[in-house]
Amino acid sequence: MGSDTARIVTLNIWQEQGHWPKRLNLIAARLKPMRPDVLCLQEVRQVPAKVPNQAEILAEKLGMHCRFETVESWGGGEEGLAVLSRGEPVETRYSDLPTSEGRSKRKVLGVALDFGATRAWFFTTHLAYRPADGLLREAQVCAVDQFIGNCRNEDVAVLAGDFNAVPESDEIRFLMGQTTLAGHRTYYQDAFGSQHPGEAGITWASANPYTKPLAWLGLDRRLDYIFVTAMRRSGAGNIENCRVILEKPNDEGLLCSDHYGLCADVALGPSPPTTG
Repeated sequence: MGSDTARIVTLNIWQEQGHWPKRLNLIAARLKPMRPDVLCLQEVRQVPAKVPNQAEILAEKLGMHCRFETVESWGGGEEGLAVLSRGEPVETRYSDLPTSEGRSKRKVLGVALDFGATRAWFFTTHLAYRPADGLLREAQVCAVDQFIGNCRNEDVAVLAGDFNAVPESDEIRFLMGQTTLAGHRTYYQDAFGSQHPGEAGITWASANPYTKPLAWLGLDRRLDYIFVTAMRRSGAGNIENCRVILEKPNDEGLLCSDHYGLCADVALGPSPPTTG
């Protein structure tokens, strides 16, 4: 990768459920050789005297900076979002997202990072999870898009997280510029879809035993995404590759989370001139 190329990973870490200390070590061991520049995390918890901030512990193991934002109180502590980064963030912003009675609170968290002469924004979010929450997710993606527009100028922006919606849903089609919501249009590149057209890219899988308690939500779906703003003529915003990661168990049968992760390499600055 070039100096203006960023490797982005997104993962819903499933709170402290399962064998968390072992999962923590497995996540760190699997991610360390990948050397992500940015790691977007959802379902991050910190519970006093019980669970130290999961994102901060993982950041320490990976040698990364951590920005954590509380979304709601949970179990005597907090649950939220985090962005880990190889470089020190130059700016951090967050915003509440629409919710409704009886539904969890939701937010979007973003950081700006410098890559040489290039600056880029990286955002993470976690949308409403119930199958019947489509209208709520539509309101949430519209709010996320507006928030991103208010943060960035002409910089490349990356949006990653657990969207709890399949590619065919209106909330995801809106982000890909394929439908209008509330009178608004936008456009982001779907990193996995652009690299693997026609492939399922499942991140919420029946093959993962940790999903079985929530099988009623519907298994074998792609719920996790990395979106990138439109590519420019200069090559900035070009998605070099994207793949599903952390989908294989270790020798003990342990997996990193109930979600699989995604990893993408994205060019943030102009493509180098060709020679020949």
